[in-house]
Amino acid sequence: MMRLLQTGATLLVGAGFGASVSRLLGVRGRKEEEEEPGTPLGLLSKVPVLPVPRVQASELTVSPGGSGAVMKYGFPSLANIKTRESYVSSYDSRTRTASWVIERLTPASLNGPSDRKYCNFKEDESIHIFHRATNADFKGSGFDRGHMAAAANHKWSQKAMEDTFYLSNVAPQNPHMNQNAWNNLEKLCRSLTRHYLNVYVCTGPLYLPSQQADGKLYVKYQVLGRNHVAVPTHFFKVLILEKVDGKGVELRSYVLPNEPIEEKIPLERFLVPIETIERASGLHFVPNIMKRTSSLQAITAR
Repeated sequence: MMRLLQTGATLLVGAGFGASVSRLLGVRGRKEEEEEPGTPLGLLSKVPVLPVPRVQASELTVSPGGSGAVMKYGFPSLANIKTRESYVSSYDSRTRTASWVIERLTPASLNGPSDRKYCNFKEDESIHIFHRATNADFKGSGFDRGHMAAAANHKWSQKAMEDTFYLSNVAPQNPHMNQNAWNNLEKLCRSLTRHYLNVYVCTGPLYLPSQQADGKLYVKYQVLGRNHVAVPTHFFKVLILEKVDGKGVELRSYVLPNEPIEEKIPLERFLVPIETIERASGLHFVPNIMKRTSSLQAITAR
């Protein structure tokens, strides 16, 4: 069997993971031919177009608590928005996972009486039964139920912590990656609350292309269980860090592959330009941030 060519994202021993991902996403296919005027639209011309109500981020609120200002910098997209006690998310019914989850971390949100032992993973019954993940989908799959908004980020309230155990806040993660590199990145996010006024964290899955033996790029991913829960190829975290002196914002963006990562590799190796994530995910971060600050510093390497 011909060995498939690995993506730049799997070259974990290399010195430029972020650059590899950026180059991979920069590869374009040949230019599509322009359609001639009057070209028939086929089946799409027979599908009725229904108006979809627009939702503004300013219209959405979350329960009082550590994440009350989670929408300060807007949302990366406005589809299928869900609010919880401790975070706000956008749900993708096709993949059975969130497109993104935003939370605000402060020293106050990281401390409190909540206890993880009272929390259990549970279906999100607000999602249609056709489009939601179940615990049975993960059973025996070999994948962990990886939090997007981490439970340890919301100790301020038992309800807030319990909300992080909805399967709509979970995506299939490689166990080694989940328990090591991903866990370390979550710890880093929490540690930054000691140095910044507010730490906003946006987390989500990515489905990146890989080059196959025929030289072409394909997006391939596994699905789990009866409900076909998508296994992301990668995950991202975008950190919006408000400086204590109020004189600007720092931006850090990470992409990690959903596979075992050598523990000796520093997290800084996975820093990427924010444009890399925006292009791969179809989301937008910078325009919303620039509406709230005139001083933005992007940290892409250390």
